[in-house]
Amino acid sequence: MLYHLFDYIDSNFDFPGSGLFRYISFRAGLSAMLSLIITITFGKSIINWIRKKQIGETVRDLGLAGQSEKKGTPTMGGLMMIAAIIIPTLLFADVYNIYILLLLVTVVWLGGIGFLDDYIKVFRKNKEGLAGKFKIIGQVGIGIIVAITLFYHEDVVVREFQTPVSIEEGVVETPAYKDVKVMKTTIPFMKNNELNYENFFGFLGDGVTPVLYTLLVIFVVTAVSNGANITDGIDGLAAGTSAIIGLAIAIFAYLSGNAIFSQYLNIMFIPNSGELVIFCAAFLGACVGFLWYNSYPAQVFMGDTGSLMLGGVIAVLCLVLRKELLIPVLCGIFVIENLSVIIQVAYFKYTKRKYGEGRRIFRMSPLHHHYQKGGIPESKIVTRFWIVGILLAIITLATLKLR
Repeated sequence: MLYHLFDYIDSNFDFPGSGLFRYISFRAGLSAMLSLIITITFGKSIINWIRKKQIGETVRDLGLAGQSEKKGTPTMGGLMMIAAIIIPTLLFADVYNIYILLLLVTVVWLGGIGFLDDYIKVFRKNKEGLAGKFKIIGQVGIGIIVAITLFYHEDVVVREFQTPVSIEEGVVETPAYKDVKVMKTTIPFMKNNELNYENFFGFLGDGVTPVLYTLLVIFVVTAVSNGANITDGIDGLAAGTSAIIGLAIAIFAYLSGNAIFSQYLNIMFIPNSGELVIFCAAFLGACVGFLWYNSYPAQVFMGDTGSLMLGGVIAVLCLVLRKELLIPVLCGIFVIENLSVIIQVAYFKYTKRKYGEGRRIFRMSPLHHHYQKGGIPESKIVTRFWIVGILLAIITLATLKLR
């Protein structure tokens, strides 16, 4: 909103300083600062309000060290994160940008599903929360919305330049170009790193491509959203990991929206994707600000309100920036946590069917509980997972130099 206001003032009145709002870096800085202010400054008041409403964590006895101390800790802190993402984005981003609109819808949609789950757990005293099938229906619903928007919306294009972009005496010379409505994505760790879904699925017929692409989007959104949800099991793990991933995606967004950098690094130039930096800055500020109260020992938990939203937003950001095939590396922590649960359950069922008793590969799943059962302090587990997350983000960003 402020972006459009200052753009109008700059265009019509030439007011000193109003032109700063044209710069993505300036608005991203404001977005991150406001997001941090919302979470840190107002966080304590929000936590006290949640505690007053007796919105506390109901802890199942899993036999983990320090688990009993978490009982009664305020939950549904994800509402704080949602506010810290939406408010700065509305103020400093171009709210008419299709990518910004899509991400705002994702935040509200998945945040709403998580809120319903937390509400049932806390107020209805039902530890199971929202039935799994309803969560899946909600994730499939937002997946369909994202897929249809990206596949059919006229503003979702890739810019192809006829000749390289150059700078002469400080002036950017933009060559002839064309904006192409094409469903391309990035293949990691390859020189010729673009894959056109329409060509890849084309042999099956023109009508099959949008269906298969929609199924792919649904899978990505559901997998990453559930991965973040599973990762949110110990203090600071999900928020810290999401902050690391969010920073890497912000770098991708900035480079993908810059004609010079995108050509130099041989990545797709996606018109108007630079606005996503403002959203990513708010996302990063919300995660870091939430960590102020969520780091060990946590004063508040995000609940499914926050974790489902975080994973879904990361998935949609990767899809918008045509980086969804990088998710297994960039979101490696989420993937490993997800796989540990799948492997544990599958092996338990297999051995029970074959030997008459279920056996386990891990002491407990998800993976972070396996290490807790091994006697490793919670804070040390989180720190090590963050280190792995940083390394994975660096590896992902290193793909930018493959030409």
